[in-house]
Amino acid sequence: MAVPINNAFVNKIIRHYLKYDKDNPFIFISSILAFLGIAAGVMVLMLAMGIMHGTQEEFKKRLFVMNYPLTLMPTGYNTTNDALIEKLQQEFPHLVLSPYYTTQVISKSGSNVNGSILYGVDFNKEAKINNVFEKSLQEAIGSQSRYKIITGSTLAQEMGVLKSQKLTLYFSEQQAIGFGTMPLQKRFVIDGTFNSGLKAYDKAIVYTTHEAFQKILKRQEGVYDGIHIHSADAMGDRDLIKAFLEKEGLSQGVIIEGWWEQNVSFFAAMEMEKKALFLVLLLIILVASLNIISSLLMTVMSRRSEIALMRTLGATSREIKRIFFKLGVIIGVSGIMAGTILGFIGMWILTTFPIISLAEDVYGFSHLPINLTTLDFVLIIIGTFLIVVLSSLYPSYRASSTDPLTVLRNE
Repeated sequence: MAVPINNAFVNKIIRHYLKYDKDNPFIFISSILAFLGIAAGVMVLMLAMGIMHGTQEEFKKRLFVMNYPLTLMPTGYNTTNDALIEKLQQEFPHLVLSPYYTTQVISKSGSNVNGSILYGVDFNKEAKINNVFEKSLQEAIGSQSRYKIITGSTLAQEMGVLKSQKLTLYFSEQQAIGFGTMPLQKRFVIDGTFNSGLKAYDKAIVYTTHEAFQKILKRQEGVYDGIHIHSADAMGDRDLIKAFLEKEGLSQGVIIEGWWEQNVSFFAAMEMEKKALFLVLLLIILVASLNIISSLLMTVMSRRSEIALMRTLGATSREIKRIFFKLGVIIGVSGIMAGTILGFIGMWILTTFPIISLAEDVYGFSHLPINLTTLDFVLIIIGTFLIVVLSSLYPSYRASSTDPLTVLRNE
């Protein structure tokens, strides 16, 4: 039967070893360095993971503004039509649908030329699923012309045009002129402008009416190039819509994409970068844990005679092992707690005060986004704690294997 561990004795010896020893000051300094290394590693990990996740969320918000939760696109002719919209609306009344036409155009004003993507939408329906478009529609001049457009503020600025002025759009379709042909063109009235926060979108996207598409490009009324869908649960609704399309026999004629699928490479790269950064920064804690090992081993070597004396007075090898194991864990856990406090203080300072500013025209946001998730925080604490525990095992084993006869014989 194993002899029970005397915890009062173990804790008393630990308190003694944690005190400053003027005969061996370097051991105490090494323990302080291990404590500071663990604290710094935890703090840096928290800040880095918070910034990475916050940046990822900000990019998602910016991309989500002009990337709809779900998009239905036809693979054949005459599949995304009013009949399909009616069926989807009956089956999924919680979804908001906005059918659209689309084509590529060249915007021209004076000597300024720019390539753009033109969407033909129902302005009222589009406003229900696109907050940026809704805001621009509220600030629009309210032109009654069917040939009106709402364009990005960046495009309007580069073209040198204002609201109520006209912008010429050139289409890829040809029109007959005399004995030849030339690209189809039409002058549109600028009804309003939008600002999504990302210049790439503000420069490339232009909205006009369904009627303009049907008149200029001879598009069939009620047959669309796709359907934008707003959903609060895009991933769940995507599966439900796919099942509905299969039941209706339309799965071969229509495909449905989520916003995450349209930007899958970008977010996969960010996720891999986040994981790589976590592993690299975890090495800081691993290096700091070497100080725990070295300080404990130096403590064992300097206290060999005391360990031998304790063994001769009745202390078991389990108690000796417990002393040095708990000693290493106390140093490490203290560092984790200090690092956690410093990490939260650092995040509060960075989010409260404009210490670091970013170029809004490059990133789409001017402040440093920090959002540490519970999962990332738990992984940081668990990873650090495991390193601390593993670092304390070997020194405690060396201390418990000290032979009291050999040590006392040499004293």
